[in-house]
Amino acid sequence: MDELERLDDLRARHGPIFQRRPGVLYVAEPAEAKAVLANTGSRYREHSDFFHTGKGIFGPRAAQQEVGRVARNLLRDHWNGQSDRLAATVAREVGPESRWPDTGNVLLYKCFREVLVPEGGLRGLVDQVVRHAVLAGARDRRSVLSRALLRGRVRRALVAELSRRRTGDGRATADLLDVLAAAVPDGPAHPVLVRLAEVYLSFLFAVAGSTGFLLGWSVYLLGTAPPAGGDLSGVVREALRLRPVAWNFGRSPAEPHRLAGTEVTTSDEVVVCSYLVHRDDRFWPEPDRFLPERWSAGVPEGGAEAFIPFGWGTHACVAAGFAVQVVEDVLRVLPPAGRWRVEAHRQRPHVAAALAPPDFTLRTNGARTGRRR
Repeated sequence: MDELERLDDLRARHGPIFQRRPGVLYVAEPAEAKAVLANTGSRYREHSDFFHTGKGIFGPRAAQQEVGRVARNLLRDHWNGQSDRLAATVAREVGPESRWPDTGNVLLYKCFREVLVPEGGLRGLVDQVVRHAVLAGARDRRSVLSRALLRGRVRRALVAELSRRRTGDGRATADLLDVLAAAVPDGPAHPVLVRLAEVYLSFLFAVAGSTGFLLGWSVYLLGTAPPAGGDLSGVVREALRLRPVAWNFGRSPAEPHRLAGTEVTTSDEVVVCSYLVHRDDRFWPEPDRFLPERWSAGVPEGGAEAFIPFGWGTHACVAAGFAVQVVEDVLRVLPPAGRWRVEAHRQRPHVAAALAPPDFTLRTNGARTGRRR
């Protein structure tokens, strides 16, 4: 029994709010899950999944919002500007045979690399981070010590680059490092630069990791499920429902309180589990089936009550819509699913901080790309 099966079993036996282990409370009830993520009543410590670093949270909130807004616009403009090259890029990276989910991660990293990191030594280091820290199962491919040394090298290189750019040369914003350097306040900068280096890595994981895994799930589910109805928008949203990449959101209570009748202390961790929320059969008929057609008329009736793939509240992912657009755009230039053959090398997903698809090979009938709407 894997972790997801254990959670399904615990919910079946104990209800939608249960103790996973001592001090860790899981929440699968949709209304309570949203209340926790929205921090209704300020019962939880201020938290940002994206701007949280090992040295504390980068802030204040206004700075987080500005960085998120500018970075999202930079990435969107870059993506829209290379639309005429996308089909060729996808054909080159996917080809007639490709190994997934790595292919999805590498494909999106290469699509965005120009605005993620400049050419030169730093790019080489970031390439290594993608290979050894972002790809599914990366922790098993390199020793703990080796990964720690790489992370230290990358962090130092990022701090040095951000410090150099902070001095400013009047140039226009060209890449993500420019966005982050502009967020450094006046005064002593080193502690902020260290935090921003971590934020940079969060951006990298969001683009190459999380969005790449969403692409991988969409391809995998289309290739392994019975012929599905609906359009590509429904495919991506149903993949987000059935296999949410961000499947856990942990929160730390700021004060003792009761959560749906359960006592919560400040030493507990409260985990909102989107994987379980999305399987509530009160809102999702046949919740374990991949049914893209359920989205044909937009969000299904009642579905909005139990759909939190990007979080909820003020700290929900601001680039959610853009991530969905990216995956839809890639799917459109792949050969139609009827010309795919998916061969899974393992049945169980990679369960870590992100929920990634099982390892599989995608074979396409011909290399020419096509469109499916």
